[in-house]
Amino acid sequence: MEQYVCRRGQVRWQQWLWLSILLVGVPIAAVLLGVVDTSMADIVAVFTGKGSEEARSIILDIRLPRILTGALAGMQLALSGTILQRITANPLADPSIIGISQGASFAASLFLLLSVFVHHIGSGVLPALPLEWLPSIATLGGLLSALIIYLLALKHRVGPWHLTLCGVAVGALLQALAVGVMAAWGTTRMDVVLQWLTGTLYGRSWEHVRYLLPYTLVSLALLVLLRRPLQLLGLGHDISRSFGLCYRCYFPLLLLLAAVMAASAVGTVGPIVFVGLVVPHIARSMASNAPGIELVFSAALGMLMMVASDLAGRLIGQVEEIPVGVVTVIIGVPVLAYILRRPMRR
Repeated sequence: MEQYVCRRGQVRWQQWLWLSILLVGVPIAAVLLGVVDTSMADIVAVFTGKGSEEARSIILDIRLPRILTGALAGMQLALSGTILQRITANPLADPSIIGISQGASFAASLFLLLSVFVHHIGSGVLPALPLEWLPSIATLGGLLSALIIYLLALKHRVGPWHLTLCGVAVGALLQALAVGVMAAWGTTRMDVVLQWLTGTLYGRSWEHVRYLLPYTLVSLALLVLLRRPLQLLGLGHDISRSFGLCYRCYFPLLLLLAAVMAASAVGTVGPIVFVGLVVPHIARSMASNAPGIELVFSAALGMLMMVASDLAGRLIGQVEEIPVGVVTVIIGVPVLAYILRRPMRR
């Protein structure tokens, strides 16, 4: 027994060590590597105010905001998936299960289409798209779709499976409408919509960091306060009520929190898949099902997956970089296949 406890403690200590190394090493590698490589000397010079204009532009204006945007979005998607898998008792739940990704995609596609047609009337010149509004519009679309699904489930009986079934149905409808909008768009500025729909960190700036940061800070604070209700909801409807938890109060509250986190992330970087699905399983396995540690691991692994996937896409594609959403699919499919071969933990 003592050997078993020591072995588990050693594994846990090694997990924290490796996680800490990766949390430092991956972002540094993302700053150093790219189409134009930089050095540690360049980084030090830039942050001490002695760097060249080219180095300052690459590090401060391009790579650093891109890394921070990806880290914040990855954290939110992973935590959203963790919450949804807990409260719905569905190990395959992710932000798309309650229509967030599909609602954000439809809202973004419709917004870009209407902006082109409104400005294009009587003019032969294509307008500059109001991309600064895109995160807010997509976030709103994701939240509205989650609200519609919850209201549909509420008509019958608020429960995990009602929510899941409504989410699948409404999500499929919204996805079909988004494809229809793209078909109506034709070839006019189609590249903008396709780039957003694949999920990308290309062109992300400090504006996107400032947009996501308030969502992240408020959501993390609420998640800390709601950690115990989240743990009890994961035990099921009857057990959570036996502990005195108001199921009808905390279920929609945690659902709203997951929706806000996912919608703001999807609205900023596009519908990234598999981060909210596979990361919670890895975190749960590492944390031995301990809810508090599971949330920490989930947040850290979500950041790492996004930043590392974006770095891999930039290094493999070089100038024609591979969108981060494509890389997460390539990584996520074999991981999900491995997870499906093992007994799933709730």
